[in-house]
Amino acid sequence: MKIRSTTVLGIRHNGEVALGADGQATMDKHVAKSNVRKVRKLHDGKVVTGFAGSTADAFMLLDKFEEKLAGYNGQLRRAAIELAKEWRKDQYLRKLEAMMVVCDKDELLIIAGTGDVLEPDNDVAAIGSGSMYAQAAALALKKHAPHLTARQMVEDALHIAADICIYTNHNLMIEEPV
Repeated sequence: MKIRSTTVLGIRHNGEVALGADGQATMDKHVAKSNVRKVRKLHDGKVVTGFAGSTADAFMLLDKFEEKLAGYNGQLRRAAIELAKEWRKDQYLRKLEAMMVVCDKDELLIIAGTGDVLEPDNDVAAIGSGSMYAQAAALALKKHAPHLTARQMVEDALHIAADICIYTNHNLMIEEPV
């Protein structure tokens, strides 16, 4: 039985950054859990991460990323690149099925198991089952509602995704780096 879940969305807008996710995990055609916590604060709240994919794999990557952050004094980009390099090289890590969105006050990045660290276009990063719905909504909000905060955009875009995607719910968790 395949577990499907997750819509994670990060937005940088007007000097602010917010990252959020829904709380749904689905097994086959059924909701297995509705309040999964897919967003975490690291490095004394200065870094926020969101993950999509297998939960055990995501936690393994989260632990590795936290180690890299500590090893590189909280330098987000450097820690992300070092994690991606290790993820790509290590035979065990290569089998992990997960992705991450990470951010601090200055940067927003997507980390993938292919060894990619992507700085998203238009300061919108989305991963997971409902990512394309959330990304489309976020881009529209950035263009047509620039008065909103990054947090408000994440919340509105995730609610729009939840209205459309059966693997996304309205139980949201949104965090901002300090």
